[in-house]
Amino acid sequence: MSTVVLLVLTGLGLGALYFLVASGLSLIFGLMDVLNFAHGALLSIGAYATWWAASGHLPGAGPGGFGFVLAVVFGVCAGTVAAVLVELLVVRPLYTRPREQVLATVGISLAVPALLAGIWGSDAHRFPGPEALGDTFGLLGARVPVNRLVLVAAAVVVWAGLKLFLDRTRYGLVVRAGVEDRAMVTALGIDVRRAFTLVFAIGGAAAALGGALGGLYFGSVDPRQGTSLLIFAFVVVVTGGMGSVSGAAVASVVIGLVQQFANYCTTAGLGDLAVVVLLAALLLLRPRGLTGRLA
Repeated sequence: MSTVVLLVLTGLGLGALYFLVASGLSLIFGLMDVLNFAHGALLSIGAYATWWAASGHLPGAGPGGFGFVLAVVFGVCAGTVAAVLVELLVVRPLYTRPREQVLATVGISLAVPALLAGIWGSDAHRFPGPEALGDTFGLLGARVPVNRLVLVAAAVVVWAGLKLFLDRTRYGLVVRAGVEDRAMVTALGIDVRRAFTLVFAIGGAAAALGGALGGLYFGSVDPRQGTSLLIFAFVVVVTGGMGSVSGAAVASVVIGLVQQFANYCTTAGLGDLAVVVLLAALLLLRPRGLTGRLA
């Protein structure tokens, strides 16, 4: 029983991490039809900015208490700024040229890890975090890391915030309308470009938060972390349905649990294969994903 509880909560924590990365990607890829391969680079920027700040380089920031919160805020801001710059300088001029758009974002996804490795080295760095989040608590005989609950709580807050943004705010309605008929919305005098930039900023903030809290999950940061998590983020987006935030949340939970149980019940590493098989089966049976529209 204790093993099942540990696997479930660890799977939920991993699924929460996947959702933090995939939620912004779901907005950008599903709503704006932009295949943003630079999304993993935004995660890496958030992770390294948080690590740098929590290591004592930012005044007031540190590995414990309010200092760590400040470090996470700094990391999220860094990822948000990077996302806005990517949209303004790279993606916006290529909205009508999807092939060049893909090549440009792939270039960023390769350049950012190389830049991080060139500055801080290619080896993993220990992630400084509050001691309380590194502890465990007892639940039904299992010792569960506290940081798993932090990841789940952050994912729930992000999901609720995105739902409110899309369903209850003016810019959320503008984004959804602009995706359906951009020319008509523009003819009404609404600046769709500003709304799309806002979506990129929100996506970058969510990815950077995933990078910051991913450091707690893995205990370290390295330049390739964003690239590896981006693969699972795409799997989550396709599985959940294009442009569906709730679908991405459900898919994240399913994929996190499947991966954890498959790794435990079989040879370590086969969890990744189980996720790929699950995706292939879903696409054959339900091409629209769990809740979204047809890709």
